[in-house]
Amino acid sequence: MAVEIVNEATEELLDAMAHLLPQLSSSGKALSANQLEDLINQDCLKLFVFRDQVGNIEGMLSLILFMIPTGTRAWIEDVVVSQATRGQGAGQQLVEAASQYALEVGARTVDLTSRPSREAANRLYQRCGFVLRETNVYRFSK
Repeated sequence: MAVEIVNEATEELLDAMAHLLPQLSSSGKALSANQLEDLINQDCLKLFVFRDQVGNIEGMLSLILFMIPTGTRAWIEDVVVSQATRGQGAGQQLVEAASQYALEVGARTVDLTSRPSREAANRLYQRCGFVLRETNVYRFSK
């Protein structure tokens, strides 16, 4: 079992994402090969994947790194582990690897959000050292 940063769009990754995205969100749609290529090629994004003991991709998360006037920041998004692999430490390995990477490249903080109803995910983030902040989250959409 291992966590790695993806550096190229492959058919294997495309298939894994098609399997994982619906488990993340009911509105999550499979990416095309071109969309996956565009995703991987973004300078600000690092896609981390979790491979099980036989090498299958069973989890992923996106780490976004960006600089603002107060320093480099990092944001974790789209954390998902396959239903069959949940509860075996994959999520924790992903979150810890991404957080460590962010700090190594100079991020001052690593943030993420999670709905309160996602109780297991919230426990995971707390185990990984994340602290619940008292803040308001706002969203603007069309």
